[in-house]
Order: sequence, then C-alpha cells, then structure tokens
Amino acid sequence: MIDLDPQCNLTIYSLSMEDVHKVWAPEDAFIDDFQSARNSISTQEFDRLVDDLRSVHFILKPTEDGTAELDQLPQPIELGKGVDLIPGRLTLHLYEAKVGERWSGVYQGDPLSIRTATRIRSVAREYADRYGYDYVLFDTSPSLGALNKSLLSLADGFIIPCSPDLFSLYGIRNIGSALKTWRSQFETIFHFLSDSKRSEFPSRFVEFLGYTIYNAKKYSGSGNSLNIAQAHFHYAERIPETIETYIAESSRTKVGMPTLRKAIGGMSVIHTHNTLPSMAQKYTEPMWKLPSLIVEPEDRNTIMGNRKIYEDTKAAYIEFAEDFVRRAEALDD
Repeated sequence: MIDLDPQCNLTIYSLSMEDVHKVWAPEDAFIDDFQSARNSISTQEFDRLVDDLRSVHFILKPTEDGTAELDQLPQPIELGKGVDLIPGRLTLHLYEAKVGERWSGVYQGDPLSIRTATRIRSVAREYADRYGYDYVLFDTSPSLGALNKSLLSLADGFIIPCSPDLFSLYGIRNIGSALKTWRSQFETIFHFLSDSKRSEFPSRFVEFLGYTIYNAKKYSGSGNSLNIAQAHFHYAERIPETIETYIAESSRTKVGMPTLRKAIGGMSVIHTHNTLPSMAQKYTEPMWKLPSLIVEPEDRNTIMGNRKIYEDTKAAYIEFAEDFVRRAEALDD
C-alpha cells in the first residue's frame, strides 16, 4: 500500500506517532531541497538514510526537483504477512503542484514532465518486482486535483468509497465527468507520444471495479434489503443507478453491471463499527487482533466485553477482500 493522500490517514492508522516521527524527521531537509541535503552528508550516511523506511514524498522528491533518481528504493514497513506500506507525508501537496505545473509538457513529450506524471507507477512496479507483490494499492484523497488525475491515469483499476449520503452521489457524478475528460487526455497523449515514451503509461485507461458502503447505521428492523437505517438506505439504493448513469461503460471493468451494482463484499463491511476503528488506530492493529493484545487497563474491559464483535470483523474483511480480488482479476481479461 502506498499512502498518496496528503492527509496521511492510512499512515496514521498503521503507525504510531513515534514511528511516523522517525520517518519524517530525518527527511525534513531533503523535502526542502533534496540535492542540497544530499550534498551535505557523506555517501555512507545517505545510503543508510535511503536504506531505512522513508515516506513516498521522499521517494518522489528527486523527480519533483528534477534531480537524479535514487539508486535504490527504501524498504517498506511490514504491517503483516504479505502486507507492506510506504508511508505518506503531509508535504505531498508539493508534488501535486509539480504534476499540475508539468502536465501540459507531457503532450510535447518533455522527459521531465513524463517522468513527473508517471513516476508513481514506475515506483509501484519497482516495488512489486522487488518484493513479489500481487497488488499495489494507492490510497488517494477524496479530491479531483492534479495528483489524483495522474494516479487514475496510471492505475489499472479504482474503487469508490461511499458513505450513504447525498455527497457520495454527487461525488460519483463528479468522478464520472472527470473520467470522460481524463480519458480524452489519455488518448491524446498516446496519439502524440512515441512508443518508447508511451511505455511509461499503462496500456489502457483505468477501469472501475466497484464501490464500498461504509458507516451505515445497522437497523435490523428497517425492512430494507441492507438492514440499515431508512435514511441511509434512501441514498445507498441510489448508488448503483448513479454509477450506471455517470460512469461510462467504457470505464467499467468487464465483470458487468449486475456485479457492479452490488457493494464490494456485499453487506460484509457496510455497517458502522462505532468505536472499533478508533481503538484499532490507537493500537495500530486490525480490529480483530485487539482482544489478543496487551492493552491499557482502561481499554481492557471495553475490548474483552465486545470480544466477539471485534473478532468477527476478520471474516467480514476476508469476504470483502475475496470479492475485491475477483473483480481485480477481471482486469486481466
């Protein structure tokens, strides 16, 4: 997972504040001026710095500054078996500004512009090749700015997280409109660039894999098919038709609308977890692991009193992940 949201929520949920500080503090001078900071220390010191865990902005900074790329990529942090993270950084908006500034140069085949627009994908591929990853997940911000335009042009597939409210319906409409524009730009880039320069981009435009519903209030007596409060169901039931109307068929994966009309994982993760995520963030562990951890005394009774609820989240997220994988595999068709 690569945290590409300048708000760094994935990083904050995954690492303690002390660990985040250990990543960010040694990078500060490099984020200000990468080449100057690199020249101020010995080769051995720099190699040790790079060999340690670093943020994604540190990795992208040479591209942002137009200097030589790193000879080797920093190690990711292992969060669990087969799950690694490249942490985010609050300064990533600086890279986004460069993406927006240099985007027009992509059409002229300017090497630095192409490098800036595609560097995240090339980094992801390098990590996948080195560590044998099956998937690289980009965690993005909920915006349609320059960085996300670049990311959606670089990714193979994308999902839309939806809360059951009016804002998500309008968000889907905005994404659909943006995708039409970005797809046109993507095709224009392919028309103008040589084969060698085009190879930095994916061979086809990104495809929609589905949506999630989260934080819906569970209400078994609601009488609706999702067992959620009627106010939430009012908006949740409109998500599929909004997708079908505003996400063009050419931008959807080949699993078909009957599958895409259903939330990823069905009803497995749509209901609110109340305070469980906050507790998971405090201990930087998945919710289902908390009952087996040594926790602070003031949290012990709360966690153990709801042990089954915590532990049952594991099966729900396995169900979610299996559905996601089935949809992702359709990208190879």
